[in-house]
Amino acid sequence: MSHKAVHYVTKSASAAAGSIGTAAAAAASAVAAVTVAASIVLSPVPDAAARMDGVHADLLRAVELNQITAEQAEKFEAKLAGRILGEA
Repeated sequence: MSHKAVHYVTKSASAAAGSIGTAAAAAASAVAAVTVAASIVLSPVPDAAARMDGVHADLLRAVELNQITAEQAEKFEAKLAGRILGEA
């Protein structure tokens, strides 16, 4: 086999191995994404009171960071309470 032929075969084998490695990494990423999605879907839904506690804490944090005013937080929390507690 000539030097050029050996070089081509070696280069082709390296490229194929790289493609297989890339495909394996993509497959592993897909499996990880499916696992995370399944854990979210299958996790228990928090009760309405726990959800409202989370909303309240998030809104307090937003007020502390001056992202919204206290009045805006109160109005938004009241609106969400109607929706969340109405579902329960």
